[in-house]
Amino acid sequence: MRNLDDYPFEIRPMTADEGGGFLISYPDFSTCISDGETVEEAIVNGRDALVSVIAALEENGFPVPLPGSGGTASGRFIVRAPKTMHAQLAVRAKAEGVSLNTMALTLLAQGLGHPDRRTTSASRRRVAA
Repeated sequence: MRNLDDYPFEIRPMTADEGGGFLISYPDFSTCISDGETVEEAIVNGRDALVSVIAALEENGFPVPLPGSGGTASGRFIVRAPKTMHAQLAVRAKAEGVSLNTMALTLLAQGLGHPDRRTTSASRRRVAA
């Protein structure tokens, strides 16, 4: 039997547009989320969701991630950004001659401290010229 307390979780407040309350997610499981009006309720509901996700994985013969493994990441995620930020990114990407996706990835890499991705390929070409 697994010790469910070993699985890390993340809790964040939800906006009024999202319905308020708190959202709980388990990084080891890409599909395990729940919510609650309070942090405590979110944790209880999250535990129920975790039990259900693990049971479904086992019933269907899929591996259950180990606690703290981080689960699986597809390499794709969707971000909602303010319209002004989206516009600024689009303008900068166009000026750099790269896609919006490449520009966003470059800026994310900079923020994560990857010095090998501090410039876009278009910037490197201009510097080399």
